[in-house]
This record gives sequence, structure tokens and C-alpha cells, in this order.
Amino acid sequence: MALSTSPDVAQLIADTEAEIMRVVGSTDPATAGVYEMVRYHLGLDGSGSTGKRMRPLLGLLAYSSITGQHEGALPGAAAVELGHNFSLVHDDIEDDDRERRHRPTLWALHGVPQAINAGDMLFSLSRVALHRLTDLGFSDHTVLRLMRLYDHTCVALCEGQFLDIWMAEHDDGLSVALYFDMIGRKTAALISASIEAGAVLATEDEAIIASYRAFGWDLGIAFQLNDDLLGIWGPEVATGKEPTDVPRKKKTLPVIYAFEHASPADRERLTELYANGRLIPEHVAEIVAILERTGARDYTRDQARLHRDRALAALDSAGTLEREPRERLEEIVRSVISA
Repeated sequence: MALSTSPDVAQLIADTEAEIMRVVGSTDPATAGVYEMVRYHLGLDGSGSTGKRMRPLLGLLAYSSITGQHEGALPGAAAVELGHNFSLVHDDIEDDDRERRHRPTLWALHGVPQAINAGDMLFSLSRVALHRLTDLGFSDHTVLRLMRLYDHTCVALCEGQFLDIWMAEHDDGLSVALYFDMIGRKTAALISASIEAGAVLATEDEAIIASYRAFGWDLGIAFQLNDDLLGIWGPEVATGKEPTDVPRKKKTLPVIYAFEHASPADRERLTELYANGRLIPEHVAEIVAILERTGARDYTRDQARLHRDRALAALDSAGTLEREPRERLEEIVRSVISA
């Protein structure tokens, strides 16, 4: 997903990273190593990519679209990014991924025990980041509400990860409905919470907060479905990403849809291919052909566009907003659908 490179967005990201450094910049010699690991994973040590910072950016834009400024929401944005990255560190271990953003993952560099601890540290620091909201003058009621939202979101992330791992290990019981449930917990919940947090800090109008929550939820679903498309057909939309989902036998929406809707012959062949060991290129091409023949690609794209349109409608329902942040939010929504 390509984000705007306007000075506005660049400043929001820079300010978020400065806020993050407030809690990950420790230089205590005795424990410096764990903070170095955290900064490495976040890309804040200068050694590699920092990622897009999409989730904190969305929260800051939501806050700014209501208030006209973003500084008050920075602790919440930092917390969201730290929380997101705690889940990534653990995901890399659970998925046996040795590389992220073209660099070795933490566990590949430092071993599983230290990587787990660094992930736990990221989670703990995410909560520490939230406490600065009190220093900025937000009421205890608002801060507690945000912490409750954050904790419920982390529970949803863990539930979603459980389902994701379970689905990878089982062929029986898979369904399109279960997949949507999984990505709702694992992907949409955090994006929705990021945006809702910005709204909670900006206003007490529950109708506006609900509109932002719905906006974030549908954006999160659309984001994941777009990622599913890129993981199989990415080069056709000139992303430059290597399409690895089929060779790695990832059970994303196109694959699950095909298992549900393929002809008996195609379903039998899919089952046979996914039961094999490593897939050779000819088998990958055969699977992709079955997915396309079954209509899985079109279905996934249609669902992504449906949730994109729902997200835009929810944003419109929030009412009159600050023009420039509102435009940035819409730009992100439209850029989500690139396949």
C-alpha cells in the first residue's frame, strides 16, 4: 500500500517516532541490550526500514480531522505502534520467519528466548506510552477508556492469532466465514482501535466515535483482503512484491474460497497439491489457475472493494471534518485497494 509522501504525513510519522523514543531510548548499561533489540525491530537504530507506520498514522489523522492538530494523540499513536510490533515479534517466532523487511528477525539474530522477552517488552512499553496522556491533561476517565480499548484489542489479536495458527494446522473446519472472523480479530481490530482511539481523545460525541470505529473496521478488512490478493497476484499490479502465499501454502481467502466453491475435480486436485511437500513452480501455477477458474480472485477483489466502500461511507457519516486530514484518510482508504 502506497502512502502519501506529503510533508504532513512525514511530520506525523516523525513525531510518532520521537514519541516512541521517549520509552525505547533507555541507555541503562545493565539492560541496554533489550532496548537495542526493540529499536532494531522498530527500525529506529538506523539499520533498516521502519515500515509504513500506518496504524499510528491513521489514529493521528482521525484525531486531527476532528481537532485540527495531532500532538495530543501522540502517546496513543506510539502505544498502537509498539503494540502492533509486539505481535510481529511473536508472529515471526510462531511462523518461523527468519526475515522481516529484508533484515533478519529478532529471533534469528538473538534466539527465541530473548526475542520473546523483547516482544513482551514492546507490549509493556506500549502501556507505559499511554500514561503520558495524563501528563498532557486528558482526564482519568478518558485514559482508562483508552486503556480498556487497548486491552480488549490485544485480547482480540491473540484470539485472531490462535485462529490463524489453528487454520494453518487443520484442513477440516475451514470456511470463508471463519476466515473473516480470524482477520477481523487479527487485523481489523487493531486498525479499528487505532482510529477509534484518535476519536476518543478528540471528542465525547459517541456517534462520531462509532463512525470512526466502523470506518477503521472496514478499512482493516479491506487492507487484509488486498494483502491476500498481493500475496498471490502481486506482480500484476506492479508492487514489486514476491508472491509467496501459494508456495508457502498460506490459507488466505482466495484459497479457502476455492476449496469451498471449486468443482469436485479441482477440489480433489487442490487437496492433493496442498498435501504434498514443497510445491514446485508448475504446481504453484496449477493452483493459481484453479483459484482463477473458481472465481476466487474476483470474489476476493469484490469483497475488498465492498469493505473499502463501507469504510468511506462510515467516514462520511462522521459529519464535517477538517479538510486536509479528512483527505489524507480517504487517500489511504483508496490506496488500500491496489489489486
